[in-house]
Amino acid sequence: MQHKVKLTVIDKKVYPELQEQYCADPEAGPCPCYNVGDEFVFERYDGRDSFWCMGLNTLVKSDHSVDGIAGGPNVPHCSELWDAVSRYIYAGLQGAPIMKGWMDDERVMIACCSDGTRPVIFKIERMDYFAVRYEGEIDEGLVYRSLISKFGVKDVAFREGFIEVYVKKDYSEGAIRQAAASAGVKVVRID
Repeated sequence: MQHKVKLTVIDKKVYPELQEQYCADPEAGPCPCYNVGDEFVFERYDGRDSFWCMGLNTLVKSDHSVDGIAGGPNVPHCSELWDAVSRYIYAGLQGAPIMKGWMDDERVMIACCSDGTRPVIFKIERMDYFAVRYEGEIDEGLVYRSLISKFGVKDVAFREGFIEVYVKKDYSEGAIRQAAASAGVKVVRID
């Protein structure tokens, strides 16, 4: 089983009275680096490792211009955020619990950056998946329908040479292999 970590901006706060009292720019306003709804995906598989470069190019969804957004093209994440969340991202990429005993789901954590006058609040989520390597041609529609119909499969994504099958906790590799084979996939291996 493989793991990715999705970071989603769920809220932004600003405390103008604190900025006025303490900041060099008393009208700094909200954080310019992140927007509510922005999503970032960290992964370590098939030659990709987005952790060790502070999440450079991890931005996968934004309703705003991506120029200058942390995690976008050529812009690593803000050091205040990175300091606050990198240990959770690292744990998730290893398949470890992100916040066991505190959250309903140990694969999820709600955290924020350490900027006390304009904090950004994030949902950190470990996503578990099987990378199904195959050979030959496949019918993506048929494969998608076959896999998604199985209890425990959350999503399916197609990459060059393999299929990512996102699963709920404790899902069997054998069930994935069987569902893929029933859709005509010649499975080479499952990581």
